[in-house]
Amino acid sequence: MENYFIGIQQFLSNPMILAALLGGVILGLVVGALPGLNDSITIAVLIPVTFGMDPKLALAMLVGVYVSSACGGSIPAVLLEIPGTASAVVTAYDGYPLCKKGHGLEALSVCMTSSTFGGIFSSLCLIFFAPMLASFALKFGPPEYFSLCLLGVATVIGMSGKDCWKHFISMAFGLWLSCMGISTATGMSRFTFGSMSLLDGLPLVPRMIGLFGILSIIKLMEDVKPGQAGENISQPLGKSAPGDKVAFLKYPMIKRLLPTWLRGSLIGSVLGCMPGAGMTMAIFTAYDLEKKCNPGKELGTGVYEGVAAPEAANNGVVASSMIPLLSLGIPGNSTSALFIGALTIHGLVAGPSLFNKQPEMAYLIIMAFLVGNLMMLPLALAFCKYLAARILKLDARVLSAVIIGLCLTGAFAYKNNPAHIVVAIVFGAVGWLFHKFDVPTSPFILASILGDMMENNYISSLAYTGSVDIFFTRPISLVLMICSVVFILWPWLSPLFMKKSGTNS
Repeated sequence: MENYFIGIQQFLSNPMILAALLGGVILGLVVGALPGLNDSITIAVLIPVTFGMDPKLALAMLVGVYVSSACGGSIPAVLLEIPGTASAVVTAYDGYPLCKKGHGLEALSVCMTSSTFGGIFSSLCLIFFAPMLASFALKFGPPEYFSLCLLGVATVIGMSGKDCWKHFISMAFGLWLSCMGISTATGMSRFTFGSMSLLDGLPLVPRMIGLFGILSIIKLMEDVKPGQAGENISQPLGKSAPGDKVAFLKYPMIKRLLPTWLRGSLIGSVLGCMPGAGMTMAIFTAYDLEKKCNPGKELGTGVYEGVAAPEAANNGVVASSMIPLLSLGIPGNSTSALFIGALTIHGLVAGPSLFNKQPEMAYLIIMAFLVGNLMMLPLALAFCKYLAARILKLDARVLSAVIIGLCLTGAFAYKNNPAHIVVAIVFGAVGWLFHKFDVPTSPFILASILGDMMENNYISSLAYTGSVDIFFTRPISLVLMICSVVFILWPWLSPLFMKKSGTNS
């Protein structure tokens, strides 16, 4: 408990940390409200910019962006039926019909409140479970870490559903990429193609800038028709019903939506901890569950529960995705993976050692998620009331020029290396190919990060005993291996189970 007070004390003793968090929350709302931008793009661009900042200020700002961007994405989803972020896709199902009925402002109030509830719920999960898991992880040796990384890769396959082969291709490409550079086992260079710049492998931050920042510009400009690039992307806001406004929800509505918030937040928090699951799976799962729990309400026609469920779920993923990252060093999704780069450039390492060597940083990050979510509700309501309509009218050409400038500058500024600009551009093209062929990037990002960890811990384990038996004779490693096998086989076993249950019924 003392460590939590250390985290809170840093906000009270240094107002600049609180200001950085506040600025991050506001920035997250803005980028979330702009179709084509999201938290991943913004964090990827900001990481190099924060190099010269105090680590506490930098991480507080990045947490603020992560906390609020999913919430901001619901604004254009409700008003324009254009999801500002991928996590707001389902929100548009009922949010836009509510707007057409004249209840758009009240729908926004439900969105903001639901997101805040889900965010606080997942922040509490982070507060209670991350330190416990980090303490448990101190018992891990190289065999356990190898098995844990294997489990992280296996969950990508297990969560893939019908597109298992696309997830597998993406993951295999990421694992191959992690092999670039000098081998820790032999000391020989691999897949460097004679380039000295690739001896240390491909840097994470420029890769992420390309995959998120450069790709976002390509997609944004693809959506702008020739001759219309300078037009704004908004539509006139519909009229609201009398007395309808963006404000704190009243008790009857809170009482009505509380079960929905609890279900959505729980789903988001559980799936957020699982590498490869992410917000998309959480919002669809929460929405489908809400349909089953409300058979008398036709979701998709403008029902408040249809707005509340995905909004609680998407913010439920946010803080919980940091649980495996902070405690084990394994990111829960592609956005949380960016925090590895943020920690690295400030000389910090994600994992249990962070709680031992820099507990003030670990608990600052943890408490920042809770404080940021508490800030978010009044800021989000005020943003919807005064700024949302203006933000949606920004010129797409100006927006693209600003983002491309930040992306290229950020890639160069990471280590003042011009080669990193090339890396960002190449991975922007790679991301575009993934997008065109509908191949998910999350497995690629996760595998490219875990691949190096897997190799190092595998070599260390064999150096200890000289036999692969060590992975099956140590209890924790054995359990993790069994779970990995289950996840890998699940896409092929689940149809058999469903077919058998259908036959029995």
